Amino acid sequence: MRTSEVIYRLARKPDPWLPPDWASAGPDGTFGNRFDDPDATYRVLYASSQRLGCFLETLARFRVDPTLLSELAAIEGEDDFSPLGQVPPEWLDQRTMGTATTEGEFADICGSEWISKLRKLLAAQLEKFGVDDLDASVLQQTAPRILTQFVSRIVFYEDFAGIYYRSKYGHDIENWALFEPFRIGKHSVESIVQNDPDLQRALELHGLRFGPR
Repeated sequence: MRTSEVIYRLARKPDPWLPPDWASAGPDGTFGNRFDDPDATYRVLYASSQRLGCFLETLARFRVDPTLLSELAAIEGEDDFSPLGQVPPEWLDQRTMGTATTEGEFADICGSEWISKLRKLLAAQLEKFGVDDLDASVLQQTAPRILTQFVSRIVFYEDFAGIYYRSKYGHDIENWALFEPFRIGKHSVESIVQNDPDLQRALELHGLRFGPR
């Protein structure tokens, strides 16, 4: 699919559009993200069509484990404690929101054509990844991450600008994985405040709150 639209990226200060330093890559050559290159030849920036999407994606790591929630709910007695996860205030201090335009062809990997193509190209490797068959649900799973990283390489070497995908936190959120060299046009940076409406909505949806300073 071809895009020409405004996208948002939430990342560390001072510039959210700067790619991560190769020096901070892990032993596998990636930065631990969904569509990173397992061969460490290009970097990937992750963005969203909605500011809310940026907050949902980056705050998800602070959510309370559902097993813990179930155990707390099973405890008898008056429920006078709300088992909310906490976000360190420093998290907000260290981050900023970027806005940019991007153009180019992006692969909609959960579209029927791409699923058919990937199913054939990766057929011999699915067993190694612990996957019986390839469909949209597999591509949206958190693990095995190496599978989606292989998908990234396939898309990259077909000369796409990146990958378009819907968020696993809600299909109303549209996300983008941008390949290096990044086709980013005019961009800007804005500060984030704690009462930001999109930030507050993401906290609510994830059942989170800011911890004390």
